[in-house]
Amino acid sequence: MNLTPFTSLTWAYQLHYYLCFRTRRRRTLFSSERQVNLLSQLIQEISANHDYRLLEHKSYPTELRCLLSLRPSQTVAKTVQLLKSNSSRELARAFGLSVPVWAAGYLARSSGSVRISAVREYLEEQPTHHGYDSRVLPPVYRFRVSQPQLLRAPHAAFDLSHHLVLSTQHRKGVFGASIGEVLTDYWLSVARKREFALDQISIVPDHIHMIVRTMPKNSIEEVALMLMNNGQYFIGERYPELLVQLRMTQLWNPSAYAGTCGQITTGLIMKWLQSDE
Repeated sequence: MNLTPFTSLTWAYQLHYYLCFRTRRRRTLFSSERQVNLLSQLIQEISANHDYRLLEHKSYPTELRCLLSLRPSQTVAKTVQLLKSNSSRELARAFGLSVPVWAAGYLARSSGSVRISAVREYLEEQPTHHGYDSRVLPPVYRFRVSQPQLLRAPHAAFDLSHHLVLSTQHRKGVFGASIGEVLTDYWLSVARKREFALDQISIVPDHIHMIVRTMPKNSIEEVALMLMNNGQYFIGERYPELLVQLRMTQLWNPSAYAGTCGQITTGLIMKWLQSDE
């Protein structure tokens, strides 16, 4: 069965990332009002120039902490690179420095409107939410990893978790428990090969919720397209008669939802960055 791969998606999203990076050799560069204001102005200008939404930021004598809202196609690694390189060039000129302003590493964590624990609970409750739990053989499949896959990147400490939702074309009821299980196993192999992690999956007949952890170099759009195209190929190869029976020309709707989540909510991080502590 010839199913056309997806190359772009229509998105509903809320992607928030907390970033922190320090000056080279912990050099004290942002202690005066002039220095702090210059850094603030630069970060705001760079964010605006590259279509980042700067939610909040705060500088300390040896570091910068900021909270950004990104688009699904944007990556954390490229965002950090542009913020650091562009600000370093201007700050070095202003401060008369001949070496880079920022150290090589950075911290990146995802946040969201709710904690990740609430998202996990929401995924667990999908069968009840959609009224399938009362059936003798409910057409649902749930997966939660027992040993999370370790993701590593040079010079970065990160934890980037996303709640991703995909739906079938015309919301047709494709998935049952058995198909959900084999699709999950296949996706786990794809995740290991392509360096992202699937921590939790909840599959009901016409849509799928999952918690996906990504590397800083990958956008959530890139990962979603990997999952959709690989999943579509797998189902088309294994269950072509099902798609024909349901009169489906594609497995998925060309759209998705992605929302970041973490141990701390966006609201709490903003409040902390706005405080005098």
